[in-house]
Amino acid sequence: MTAYTGRIATRPRSRRTVGSRIAASLLYPLGLPTLLLVLWGLVAMRTTSRFFPDPLTIAEAFRDTWVGPAFVEDVLPSLARLGLGVAASIVLGIAAGTVIGLTRWLRDLLEPLLEFLRAIPPPVLIPVVMLLLGITDTMKVVVIVSGAVWPILLNTIEGVRGTDSVMKETAESFQVSWWERLWFLVLPAASPRIMAGVRQALSVALILMVISEMFASSSGLGYRIAYFQRNYLIAEMWSGIVLLGLVGVFLAVAFGLVERRVLRWYHGIREVNRA
Repeated sequence: MTAYTGRIATRPRSRRTVGSRIAASLLYPLGLPTLLLVLWGLVAMRTTSRFFPDPLTIAEAFRDTWVGPAFVEDVLPSLARLGLGVAASIVLGIAAGTVIGLTRWLRDLLEPLLEFLRAIPPPVLIPVVMLLLGITDTMKVVVIVSGAVWPILLNTIEGVRGTDSVMKETAESFQVSWWERLWFLVLPAASPRIMAGVRQALSVALILMVISEMFASSSGLGYRIAYFQRNYLIAEMWSGIVLLGLVGVFLAVAFGLVERRVLRWYHGIREVNRA
């Protein structure tokens, strides 16, 4: 009878615990944005500037502007170019970074050139790329790759170079083939640095996507935001900025899911070390 009573008493506690965890998980990501929206609305109500509309006006402009043909004509092509640019940057950055990281003489030879090219801001290359490739989608993808590839490339080089020497010597002593060492030792050891580079590249790619579409373009998210600015469509301009923020949030969430799957062994080791 005592055990039965104790079992009943623990159920509400477990429910409260689960409910409090759900509430906390929703409060942390949504609490601050909600507070900022409330403050934004209060400030917008007290100002007479037409350049600072309230959140409801921006929400209406968002619905009227982006829910419809503009989503297909402007947003989807921008996301397609962004996806192509990020994918090309990942492939080029990992492939070239692995080769350079594994080859010491090549790394010493290319290090000054890589530092020089990395120091050039990608937006200043847009006129040059436009002259070489014209005003095409290829030009916009190349602009994205020209900036997004560097975090992946440099992090891959450092990750491959930092592979544990004892593990490499052990693999060599057991006569593990070069491809097996690359696939099962070098790339997994470098994957935390590679994923850190990909995270940085996503934000750079999003910025360059917008900038490339503001130069001599007739479509795209960046073009629409610049068009709204030039024509003093302030609420529509803010709605485009909000849409860019939502795209950034989506990229961060998607990257977090992929990172947890790719680096589940790495996070498991960290949890064991913490315990």
